[in-house]
Amino acid sequence: MKNDAKKSVSNLKFAILATDIAIFAIVNGKLCVRLMKVNRPPHFINQPGLPGGLIHPDETADEAAKRIVEDKGFIKSKDLYLEQLFTFSHIDRDPRGRVVAVAYIALLPWDSVSDSETKSYAYWTPVEDAVNLAYDHDEILITALNRLKARLHYTTIIGKLIPSEFTLSELESVYENILGVKLDKRNFRKKILKLEMIKDTGKKRAVGAFRPATMYKMISKKVNLIEVI
Repeated sequence: MKNDAKKSVSNLKFAILATDIAIFAIVNGKLCVRLMKVNRPPHFINQPGLPGGLIHPDETADEAAKRIVEDKGFIKSKDLYLEQLFTFSHIDRDPRGRVVAVAYIALLPWDSVSDSETKSYAYWTPVEDAVNLAYDHDEILITALNRLKARLHYTTIIGKLIPSEFTLSELESVYENILGVKLDKRNFRKKILKLEMIKDTGKKRAVGAFRPATMYKMISKKVNLIEVI
């Protein structure tokens, strides 16, 4: 396959540069990724894929990623967090020609997710259901997920997925959902409070018949290095 791909592009003088973005958000308590329909017959016919496209000559990769998040992902939130992930340059990654993709990971707080951003060709899907994607987007998604899981351990990047105010139970639930583990509630809360990455807002929220839960918020909006888990 790789030899055939090399032969098919042997007459090309350069590669085209594109960008693909894995956009994550917590939707209904689950980590979801934003997908769109890729319709590029005969190779892909309405197949799910990550929002992506070519980088224009007059823009940087970062600028292109932001544009595609809005134009193809239909995400216009100012709270979106975006960082460069990896460069995918397999020769046969795009059957139409030689395309190199600068991939990004994007995170959106769940209170910024709006139903008005849902279009017939851009939608949220639980990450475990996002399979058989177009191009090499399965590989990009796995790489993005691994990056997110790793950074949850040593940074405060969790603050880019949760709302501005949250309970400790909600924070714990997000960690468990993404990492796929069950945390010891007492130890988790003790460590989180000791790290001083969050602070008490002075507010409480009623949770069913239970005692009102204390509301917290991140101390810093920056993604800081810190040993969380």
